[in-house]
Amino acid sequence: MSLNYNRDMQKDSAHSWSGPGGGFRLLAAEDPPPFIEERRQGHSNFVIAVDHASARLPRRLADLGLPPAQLRRHIAWDIGALAVARRVAAALDAPLVAQNYSRLVIDCNRDPRVPSSIPELSEAIAIPGNVELNAEAITARRREIFDPYHDHLRALLDQRLAAGRATILVAQHTMTDIYHGVRREMHGAVLYNRDRRFAGLMLDELRREHGLIIADNEPYFVSDDTDYTIPHHGEARGLPHVEIEIRQDLVAEEVGQEAWAKRIARALKDAEQAFLRTAP
Repeated sequence: MSLNYNRDMQKDSAHSWSGPGGGFRLLAAEDPPPFIEERRQGHSNFVIAVDHASARLPRRLADLGLPPAQLRRHIAWDIGALAVARRVAAALDAPLVAQNYSRLVIDCNRDPRVPSSIPELSEAIAIPGNVELNAEAITARRREIFDPYHDHLRALLDQRLAAGRATILVAQHTMTDIYHGVRREMHGAVLYNRDRRFAGLMLDELRREHGLIIADNEPYFVSDDTDYTIPHHGEARGLPHVEIEIRQDLVAEEVGQEAWAKRIARALKDAEQAFLRTAP
């Protein structure tokens, strides 16, 4: 049987993909869990989240009507983000929680109430498998992918709070080097919204390296409309936090991943020390 997406699969989904108690199920038994967790009991103050870690699609959704080349592009995931984050987490002994499915299924850094949560169009590329979804299909994506990821991250932060442990939240992302035909000159970026306390220190540390171009809230900035992890898990709790972007062509291969992980781990440790010196 071909796994290429077609409309008949969507029409029949409520019947052919129902769970043991009835009702629509998105993830099949052979699909992996919706998130990855590593080093839960790590001793670091840092907790690292990777919202767009994977390009994986649930078997039920086949290829969403896209050719393989598109599913390898940045529209599907943050290329290199998980590889960098894992190295940083290991260097710092920090807990890591990463989403295990593509942002094209549901974007785990968007409020589910906004249209871009399940994009019908991404950088001028139509996503056929996301068009005209019924309420049951939309709810399944949130219930089985979005909610478990954020519930797990929330439970981890709750556990640390109950144990009296300090936490600095780091959201690791990567950005395409060419967007709508325009090349981005920055090598990376530090993003934030209302609270610049830790992000500003991280920006200062990264900018110490000669020749490295680190943007300040560019080409994106954190907002309630375009982000979820930092507003809900960082700002809402009053936790110091930062969102880090790296240009994807710089971390597409292992050598770049290693170099950027060392750079970010070093900057995080130095920014942490500066933050603790100035914190009341």
